[in-house]
Amino acid sequence: MRLRIIAPLVLVASLACAQQPTVHADSILILKKDHALELLAGGKVIRTYKVAPGSGGLAPKEREGDGRTPEGHYVIDSRTAASHYHKALHISYPNADDRRRAAGLGVPPGGAVMIHGLPRGKGFVGPAHRLYDWTLGCIAVTDAEIDEIWSLVPVGTPVEIRP
Repeated sequence: MRLRIIAPLVLVASLACAQQPTVHADSILILKKDHALELLAGGKVIRTYKVAPGSGGLAPKEREGDGRTPEGHYVIDSRTAASHYHKALHISYPNADDRRRAAGLGVPPGGAVMIHGLPRGKGFVGPAHRLYDWTLGCIAVTDAEIDEIWSLVPVGTPVEIRP
């Protein structure tokens, strides 16, 4: 008799789970000082990740090679599965303000700022990578986290990076 009761309950639970749609992020907020990345949908935080930003400190990026993470408004403009890291979402840095600032300093603004996983073959480091800020100006998460972010963030998603 138990089998007759359990089987319908399992079927109902399976159907309930199957009907849960995946909510995609419609924006990304990166808080450098807090070492946090938030995925938002409809103005509500749907996921939060601890991150490692650039090794050049928390000041805004000024030039190519300074190791700093930029601040401002950008967009995810491409996705790369075969990068030096376990997946990467490219951020549209430099924007017009970044180019003007760099031109005023007489330096190149740089580029190749991404949200990415760990270097290929180093996934075993996991969350320990966040013990220090190690990127060249990117935002790093674990490989499992970039897999999740990858599935929730389409190209065209706005990105705001705050101090």
